[in-house]
Amino acid sequence: MIPMHTFEELAKKFTEKFNVNHFPEHPKSLYDPNSYFLQLGGKRVRPVLCLMGNELFDSIKEDAWQVAVAVELFHNFTLIHDDIMDKAPLRRGMQTVHEKYNTSTALLAGDVMLVAAYEYLNKIAVNYMRPILGLFNKTAKEVCEGQQLDMDFEQMQQVNFEDYLFMINLKTSVLLAASLQMGAVLGGAGERNQQLLYEFGRKLGLAFQVQDDYLDAFGDPGKFGKQPGGDIKSNKKTFLLIHALETLDAAGKEQLYQLMKSGDEGKVAAVLDIFKRCKVDEWAEALKEKYIKEAFEHLEDIAVLSKRKEPIRQLAVLLTQRQV
Repeated sequence: MIPMHTFEELAKKFTEKFNVNHFPEHPKSLYDPNSYFLQLGGKRVRPVLCLMGNELFDSIKEDAWQVAVAVELFHNFTLIHDDIMDKAPLRRGMQTVHEKYNTSTALLAGDVMLVAAYEYLNKIAVNYMRPILGLFNKTAKEVCEGQQLDMDFEQMQQVNFEDYLFMINLKTSVLLAASLQMGAVLGGAGERNQQLLYEFGRKLGLAFQVQDDYLDAFGDPGKFGKQPGGDIKSNKKTFLLIHALETLDAAGKEQLYQLMKSGDEGKVAAVLDIFKRCKVDEWAEALKEKYIKEAFEHLEDIAVLSKRKEPIRQLAVLLTQRQV
C-alpha cells in the first residue's frame, strides 16, 4: 500500500525543497528582488496540490516535485505583476517588489521568474512533457485572462453574477484545478479520473474565493489578522457586493452606489449594514456549501479507494472553513 501524506507533511517537504536559490547571482539588481519575494513565504497550496494529485494514484514521482516548483514560481510571477497592477504597497506584511525596488525591476523580476518556471518543467521526462506543458500553458493564459477581466470590472459600476463567476474561475480556480490534474497525469491517472480531479479543484477554487470574500467583510479581526472591509474600501467587486446589488431595490442600489463613491470613515460599517439587511452573509455561506458539495461529488466519483482521497478531502475542508 502506497503511504499517504497530509497537506502539512507535504507542505513541509515542499518548502524544504523549494527554499533554495532558484536564480544566479548576477545581475543582483535583477535576481535579488526575486529572492526577496520568495522568502516572504506563502501557504504553498498549489504546488502541494500537484503532489497530492500524484499521490492519489501512485507514489510521488521526482517529476511531480519539478512541476510543483514550476507551479509555485508561476504563481509568484503572477503575484509580483498583480501587485504592480493593484498598486499594492504590501504583500504578507512586507513591501511589494515594485515598492522596495521599482516598477521596471519588478516587471523584469516577474518575467524571469516565469522563465525559471519553464526551466523546471523542462526537467521532466519527455513522455510527460506534452500533456504537462499543454495544460500548464492553457492555465497560464487563462489566469492572465482572468486578471484582465478583473481589471475591466473595476471600471464597471455593476457586474452580474455569471460574469464575476467566469472571471474567478479563470483568475483563481483553474490554477488549483490544473495543479491537481498535472499531478494526476504524473501519477498515471486515466483521462476520466483526471477530469474529475480537475473539476474537484475548480469547484474548490470557487468555494475558496467565496470564503475569501466573506472573511474580508465579516471575518473576526482577532482571527483574520486585520480589520474587515478592505474590499469595501477599495470598491472591489466581490460575490457579496454583486449579490447585494442584484437583491436591492432601486433606492437601495442608489444608496450603495453613493457609499461606493464615498471616502467617509463610516463607509465600511454602512455597507456591512446593507449586506446584513440583504442577508448576503447567509447567501454566501450557502453558495460556498454548494460549491463544496459539488467538489466532493467529483472527488467521490474518482476511481480510487476512498481512504486515499482523505488527505485531499481534509485539505478542502481546511481551505473553505478557514478563518484567516
